[in-house]
Amino acid sequence: MKQAICKFIYYKLLGWKTRVTVPDYDKYVICCGPHTSNWDLFYGKLFYAAIGRKTQFMMKKEWFWGPLGVMFRAIGGIAVDRGKRTSLVEQMVETCKNSKIFHLAITPEGTRKRNPNWKKGFYHIALKAGVPIVIIGIDYEKKLITCEKEITPSGDLEKDLREIKLYLKDFKGKHPENFTIGNI
Repeated sequence: MKQAICKFIYYKLLGWKTRVTVPDYDKYVICCGPHTSNWDLFYGKLFYAAIGRKTQFMMKKEWFWGPLGVMFRAIGGIAVDRGKRTSLVEQMVETCKNSKIFHLAITPEGTRKRNPNWKKGFYHIALKAGVPIVIIGIDYEKKLITCEKEITPSGDLEKDLREIKLYLKDFKGKHPENFTIGNI
């Protein structure tokens, strides 16, 4: 029922399209980009529900107050305190290892503003947990979200990050001026 409703909203009401070729593995880290708007979460969650998959995501703890907190947790949100120096990577690796299903979506830019220095936690989580990275691109210009690329972290962070950035470089965020892959 939930999938049917999300399909109707995503495809019929909003007119978005999908291209999905990556299998729905039990465990993986999702690298999604570009992230230039709060709307990315809405469209991303709707996309994932429409294709019949579930995902979790990390978000700064400031968003988890009152009814918003209840809603974000219900749709897979994990509150993160970005002011603390805790081993978030190790926490997520442990969560992955103890879970039957683990689909963690992370935006590597770490912000909706232009940021050439992408966060690398998503990569370290996947590498240490021994799971693939599924790359999801959102393109507002084409009203299209794709899930057609995956990589297995090799341990060569620069090489693998370059491959991810080159894949995402042509996607157009809601505010394209806020997206950069930096120097590669």
